[in-house]
Amino acid sequence: MTATPLLSELTARVKARAHSHTAACPCSARVLADRPDATVVRHADTVAKAHAPDTAPAELISRLTTASGLPGVLLAPLSPAPVDLHGRLVTFWPYGTPVDPDDPDAAPWEAAATLLARLHRTPAPPGTPPMRGPAKSAQAIARLRATTADETLVRPVLAAWSALPAWARAETPMPDTATLCHGDLHLGQLVRHPGPDGPWRLIDVDDLGTGVPAWDLARPAAWYACGLLPPDEWARFLTAYRAAGGPAVPADGDPWPALDVPARALTVQTAARALAKAAAADRPLDEIERLVVDACARMGSAPPELTRTDAK
Repeated sequence: MTATPLLSELTARVKARAHSHTAACPCSARVLADRPDATVVRHADTVAKAHAPDTAPAELISRLTTASGLPGVLLAPLSPAPVDLHGRLVTFWPYGTPVDPDDPDAAPWEAAATLLARLHRTPAPPGTPPMRGPAKSAQAIARLRATTADETLVRPVLAAWSALPAWARAETPMPDTATLCHGDLHLGQLVRHPGPDGPWRLIDVDDLGTGVPAWDLARPAAWYACGLLPPDEWARFLTAYRAAGGPAVPADGDPWPALDVPARALTVQTAARALAKAAAADRPLDEIERLVVDACARMGSAPPELTRTDAK
């Protein structure tokens, strides 16, 4: 199965879903993503997503049901169940206006934190599968091990990985199996709907499930620790999460004991992906990629909670 037939039929399906008539329409389809794990096409105000080939139907349906039941937190799907298209599960969604990557000052950190807190305080429906964050980190490490990346750069990343507890490496169950989590929080997972001035909603339910809620705070925490997120933006995010009653960290005091392991795991995952991509493209690391790889090296020489920018 090549990408071209999948894209062609996905485009036809999303057009049919977007319009109740069959006449030609002035809008055109736009490919939003085309990766091995996801192909996403937009037509007018409708989006179709072909999920990863190994997606479990029952787990995806559970995640869709959860999203439908939390319309104030998660963008709700247009259908309660996926359809099969060339062996891929396909879901349909309303289009939402994403975060503007060219306007970092307008990043909705408070909205993201508040939505996460609301999600974390929502009882997980019976049968909710585990959050897939640690599994995705393990996949990134597996891909790194299969590359020909520079061994001197790979070694500290693998060392930082091996120092994580087993649950963070997806080798044992997570210590929290009751809290509802997003599993892959970053600013690309927020959209405004309906319309560009509508309320913010979380998107992408592929990793949604029960687990350690601090994982959802780990990417901005890791960026802060690596010096990629300014302290004031991190403070905005953390303050808003606490104000909304988020349970991942204490209501006051040092949040790092709760965040340390997930933040380390996300740093390792980011570094592993960076090295794998650079090796595949036969190019050197860029400045940001080098920072996260260097952060992994620091993990091997500093005790927990001493890898933050303000602790160097």
